[in-house]
Amino acid sequence: MLRQVIFMKLIRKFIPYYKPYIGVFVMDLICATILSAIDLMFPQLLRVLRATLFQESAAVIMASLGKLALFLIALYLVRALCRHYVIYQGHIMGAKMEAGMRADLFEQFERFSFSYYDKNNTGEMMAKLVSDLFDLSELAHHGPENLFISIIKIVGSFILLMRINVPMTLLLALVVCCMAVFSYFQNGRMRATFADNRKKIAGINVSLQDTLGGIRVVKSFTGEDMEKAKFDRSNDAFLISKKANYRQMALFNAGNNFFEGMLYVTVLVAGGFFIARGSITGEDLAVYALYIAVFTGPVNVLIEFTEMLQKGLSGFERFREVMDVMPEINDAPDAVILGGEEGAAGVRGVIDYDDVSFSYENSGDERVLHHVNIHVDAGRNVALVGPSGGGKTTLCSLLPRFYDVTGGSVRVDGLDVRSVTQKSLRQAIGIVQQDVYLFAGSVRDNIAYGKPDASQEEIEEAAKKADIHDFIMSLPDGYDTYVGERGARLSGGQKQRIAIARVFLKNPPILILDEATSALDNESERYIQKSLDLLAKGRTTITIAHRLSTIRGADEIIVLDADGIRERGSHQELLDRGGLYAEYWQMQFGEAE
Repeated sequence: MLRQVIFMKLIRKFIPYYKPYIGVFVMDLICATILSAIDLMFPQLLRVLRATLFQESAAVIMASLGKLALFLIALYLVRALCRHYVIYQGHIMGAKMEAGMRADLFEQFERFSFSYYDKNNTGEMMAKLVSDLFDLSELAHHGPENLFISIIKIVGSFILLMRINVPMTLLLALVVCCMAVFSYFQNGRMRATFADNRKKIAGINVSLQDTLGGIRVVKSFTGEDMEKAKFDRSNDAFLISKKANYRQMALFNAGNNFFEGMLYVTVLVAGGFFIARGSITGEDLAVYALYIAVFTGPVNVLIEFTEMLQKGLSGFERFREVMDVMPEINDAPDAVILGGEEGAAGVRGVIDYDDVSFSYENSGDERVLHHVNIHVDAGRNVALVGPSGGGKTTLCSLLPRFYDVTGGSVRVDGLDVRSVTQKSLRQAIGIVQQDVYLFAGSVRDNIAYGKPDASQEEIEEAAKKADIHDFIMSLPDGYDTYVGERGARLSGGQKQRIAIARVFLKNPPILILDEATSALDNESERYIQKSLDLLAKGRTTITIAHRLSTIRGADEIIVLDADGIRERGSHQELLDRGGLYAEYWQMQFGEAE
């Protein structure tokens, strides 16, 4: 019972997607009605001709055949046109609905905060976006059409058959009822297997994405056999699921095929009985046989529709699972634009962390940040240092509102970040991270990512400031050079400079440098540090660094650990204090320094 309630809820959620295409949908059903009517007409027309025209003389029959042929040709020409519309426009409608759902799902993924991606796998999300929606196009088009045609043909056939012989038609109805009961119960089993198929194919996507994403690690550790074993497990699980699915499908089709045979048995046996009783003629029995062919066609279509419905709704259910999730971070109804009409250009860059506490979901009472208070004046450079897990990156992630605080508030220019729009907040913040992500496109596309309408002169100026222009010009296609997936064709230093050029072009008033040079060699670090110093000039900057040499010039250095802020001050003040910062400095540079 619960499964049927869920099923009906899914149907109700699916129907509104037809609204933009209501004209095509109605016309599709009109054409389907004409198709059904013409198919129902032929056996009845044969019966009428047998009782009228074909009883006339040969001369009358010959004189009428031309008109009959023209009438039938016109009829089937109309049928062909209707069929063309149903197949062409109907399929386009289904494809547009599928594309619309895929766009909605993509936008929903973009609305989610980092916490959603912390809990969900990229491969499974890709499966929901791509493979889960494949069958929805066919369901959207053929579902209502097939159901409508089948109902018209089945009901129409029964009405016409009732006019020939009521008792035998009622016997056929009894067989159909048995078929319907069997199909109803078998549907539930099929739907469960289709849902399991979706989960298992998502498991394959997860395994594939994980292996291909880390292929360099796989090869460097000769982990091909281990990855093959992991993939085989998910692949075998999908095979087992498909076997269960096909077993239920085979039972469903075989059962309905048996009941279809029972319809012919009923016609022959009951027909013989009624002929013997004189209540039906041999000619009418022949018409009955013709209508059984008309009748069993839609029965088979309904069987196929059931399979299509189960596949489509299984994918639609997983689609709705994502669409029904409320994003954790949303703009407030009265959210304002940070910087006012000027946008990012109007942001001064004063930052306040006021009694900030934070803990990740499902972490219980284990807080990452405990009552942190930090004030950063506009244009000042603050550095965060401390052990891994001390909350440095988390603290920076709260500023652009990638996560929301669980206590206290984060303010920019006196405004709580929860009171401004996310777009205006993030437009005012530039981030350079240790793990640089470049998109699979040209160098120009990657530099202009934060400002797509930038001119070539602006892009080149940003590249010069990042000290990467000369290298770009040495490439075969210059700024049009393809960088490869995640910038695979470039070195770490080159990728980092492109990321810095990207922020130069964006020109935000607030800058976050998250261990931007920690993965580089000393020479690359030295050059890139110059670019970073130039980038930070005149901007409010928060720097996370493990290499303490890169933050000696910071206006304030804050030492964070699991218990919160341990100490703060300038580089020399912290050295003189002889605390945790001085210990870190000694570990890196020794007594002589």
